[in-house]
Amino acid sequence: MKLNTYAKKLAGMVLAAGLTAPVWALDIAGVKLEETMQVGGTELKLNGAGIRYKAIFKVYVAALYLKEKKTTVPEVLASPGPRRVTLVMMRDLTNEEFGRSFMSGIQQNNDKAEKSKMTSQFIRFGELFASVPELKKGDIMAIEWIPSVGTVVLLNGKKMGEPYPDLAFFNALLRIWLGEYPVDKSLKKAMLAEEDTRGR
Repeated sequence: MKLNTYAKKLAGMVLAAGLTAPVWALDIAGVKLEETMQVGGTELKLNGAGIRYKAIFKVYVAALYLKEKKTTVPEVLASPGPRRVTLVMMRDLTNEEFGRSFMSGIQQNNDKAEKSKMTSQFIRFGELFASVPELKKGDIMAIEWIPSVGTVVLLNGKKMGEPYPDLAFFNALLRIWLGEYPVDKSLKKAMLAEEDTRGR
């Protein structure tokens, strides 16, 4: 009888633990991505995710989280409330390599007038990369837009610097992956849920 009672308690503990564990939506090349996450007090859903390739090398997994599923760039850029891009590194990169890729994506996908309005924020963003010698395989960088707060950058859960106030700045970063000249065309499709990346 005592054994039976203990077994029931143990089963209850396992069930309770299961209820609080993350629900994985995708496994991309061994990188597990959560189906939902809380940003700015709002539950966001995984919109789409894929791998950023450079030549034949896997650089990182990128995932886009929104309040509601969107499949076009204008819809994503106009999406209300918090948003998040999660990057999970799949290889070691120097800050120069990573920063150059980011700034190149910004240059190619944003017009001169927009960029000139946010010069000080881009300079500060470049300095942020300089403060991190390198990104290692398994590191997680997150870029979050939180209304009334701004764009927040986190590395392995730790906030990096102060928020960037303009929504236009967050959208400028989003265009690195979703712009007319994205860093990886197949990744753009995956983040917009245009192709299935399950089990990659």
